[in-house]
Amino acid sequence: MDTRRKELAEFLTALRQRGTPEAFGFPSGARRRTLGLRREEVAQLANISATWYTWIEQGREVNVSAEALDRLALALKLSKSERTYLFDMADRRDPQAHHLEADTAPETLINMLNSIQIPAYILGRTWDVLAWNESASELFTGWLDIAANDVRPNLLRFVFQHPSAKLFVVDWELRARRLVAEFRADCRSRLEEPAMQKLVGELTQASPDFDRFWKQHDVLERQGGQRQFNHPTQGLISYSQVTLRPVEQEQLKLVLLQPAV
Repeated sequence: MDTRRKELAEFLTALRQRGTPEAFGFPSGARRRTLGLRREEVAQLANISATWYTWIEQGREVNVSAEALDRLALALKLSKSERTYLFDMADRRDPQAHHLEADTAPETLINMLNSIQIPAYILGRTWDVLAWNESASELFTGWLDIAANDVRPNLLRFVFQHPSAKLFVVDWELRARRLVAEFRADCRSRLEEPAMQKLVGELTQASPDFDRFWKQHDVLERQGGQRQFNHPTQGLISYSQVTLRPVEQEQLKLVLLQPAV
């Protein structure tokens, strides 16, 4: 038995035994010999075969679909962390993941952002800029400093559609190509989401450069390093970029730009 299949089996067993029958609509009864829920009861709640569910708990080589895992997660009333772990151990992508993750920055993170003196901003699921500080507004003048309240600024739209981007970003061709590769890697499990498809479709139509880079299918993990900009009033300025992911909402990215010495 491989490690993931064994862990999935033991995880489901622990969850089942931890549950109280009354919480799931079953009578407890003094004659109940099983700790927690019976396997047949979990199978009934999830609308799957009792035999098939037993095989999963036994660690047998069965093909557990994402749909069956979804029903199991709902039946066992799993938390977000438990649900994520369930799908990871089964090596399946959660079809509801984008519904579970709100594309908003928590107040605590926004408050911390406002206390940072260097340019800093928070990227959401499709790289909308969810929040930024005053230093970021001063750096990205003509973009973040005039962003409308009812429309979220988007990093890709800025790079590929803003009229000053090609002059503002030093080595624009290289940076833009890498940005698309990083975006594809970051969103690899969400390519079918409507918001993703809408953004990619819009950029493909609006920017021949984005269309060209996107069709190359390059994939890169988001990296830090030196970033240079031709600021309209400050001239050439350099930063070292660091990107952090909050543990509570890993779909978010906190981007920090430390002025280069």
